[in-house]
Amino acid sequence: MTRVISVFLPTLSTDRVRRKTGDAAPPPDAPLILVGRDGRRRVVLAADAAAQAAGLRVGMPATKAQALVQGLVIQDADPTADAEALERLALWMLQRFAPIVAADPPDGIIIDSTGADHLHGGEAAMLATLVEKLAGVGLRARAAIADSWGAAHALARFSIQPGYISEPGKAVVDVSRLPIVALRLAPDLVDGLRVLGFDRIGDLLAQPRAPLALRFGPELGRRLDQATGRIAEPIEPTRPETLIEVRRAFAEPIAAAETIARYIGKLAAQLCDALEQKGLGARRLDLICHRVDNRAQALRVGTGLPLRDVKRMTRLLSDKIETIDPGFGIEIMTLTATVAEPLAPKQAVSSLVEEPEPDVSGLIDLLANRVGEKNLYRMAPVPSDVPERSVRHIPALAPETGVEWPGHWPRPSRLFAHPEPIDTVALLPDHPPASFTWRGVRRRVKRADGPERVFGEWWKRDPELDAVRDYFRIEDDAGERYWVFRAGDGEDPLTGSQRWFLHGIFG
Repeated sequence: MTRVISVFLPTLSTDRVRRKTGDAAPPPDAPLILVGRDGRRRVVLAADAAAQAAGLRVGMPATKAQALVQGLVIQDADPTADAEALERLALWMLQRFAPIVAADPPDGIIIDSTGADHLHGGEAAMLATLVEKLAGVGLRARAAIADSWGAAHALARFSIQPGYISEPGKAVVDVSRLPIVALRLAPDLVDGLRVLGFDRIGDLLAQPRAPLALRFGPELGRRLDQATGRIAEPIEPTRPETLIEVRRAFAEPIAAAETIARYIGKLAAQLCDALEQKGLGARRLDLICHRVDNRAQALRVGTGLPLRDVKRMTRLLSDKIETIDPGFGIEIMTLTATVAEPLAPKQAVSSLVEEPEPDVSGLIDLLANRVGEKNLYRMAPVPSDVPERSVRHIPALAPETGVEWPGHWPRPSRLFAHPEPIDTVALLPDHPPASFTWRGVRRRVKRADGPERVFGEWWKRDPELDAVRDYFRIEDDAGERYWVFRAGDGEDPLTGSQRWFLHGIFG
């Protein structure tokens, strides 16, 4: 089933203006509006959050807005610059989230997330990551996932929740509660429907279509069918000239998995030739299959290192053929290197001189595209004395960071993400536990080593100014070894709660 994400950027135009530097930048705290002409009138075309909080709305006369809000900053709208910013944002999302992304003017992005959400940890994680990334660059966004463009567009703009996920097959129920303006109808058509007493989309769905079409034309029925997913609304993906893409059209539509796999191999060979001419290797590959019913099926695979090997490309893509629904047949297939990086020729190692280094990149790519890129990683040290902050996840094939863990104090092979509380019998302030109870089981301590005192990072948070931990390596009567600590120095309550915790297990 098709799944579509609609991203609504209510203050895209004003956010673009606020990112200007120098004298062109408006005061950071002043409400801002952008104005343009509607016939002979100057009206508000965009308003930032501060201006909206002050009661200003799009479509309001500029003179009235200026009279209502003191200190209002007024600038001329630039629709061309807004459209260019939206296209750049669509390209940014194309490279990071899904193969099919398009601008939804004037203030939105539409994404076909089918087959790509698992790479981000599922739909909920993908939606949260998308909104978080946009917030990181200063863009306020609302987003929704639904079965169709129309439903996602309506839910992103008119749902109470800023990040709404419509369950598959529930689009009709979800959009029924929304106002009729969510159908992307012309303003005069919305006004005409309201005169007749229609306020919600559900009111229209309950009516016979023929009288509505006779009075308002076919547009109303088309928008209703698009919102409920009865008819397809194809997304024309963003395709900048810099993308390396190969394409094959078929005289007769294809549907068999074996045929699709064969043409994947041919497209991969063409793409590798194009990449070689530019000295590049693919880091992200998108295969889009255009069906005869005007729907598109897409799949995405990523690689840990730049790739220009036909066999590996074909294997990665063919491994996901079962996710492609050919319908009544595929008439066009395109393969794109959405993200490409420089890849210089490499001298092959001769077995007569030295043994070649084992290459596990192919296995890592295969696993990462099955379980998700975020679920396959390796650990890297971080310069920090606090144990839970001294490690981070990095991509499996990322280069070495150059940082090493300190070797003067051993660390457990299994470090808990969150220390678990334990009950202990210990002589304060410097002695290790004589026994401890963890997860309902009491253990007697036979050997212990410590304490190792770890101080809080006071430069990060004020409460850590006096905080300390005393760590001990202990061994119970069964030979199991644990890493425990006391929060505090055992005397001063300002240094910690004086409670004991289990933080890791030695192998």
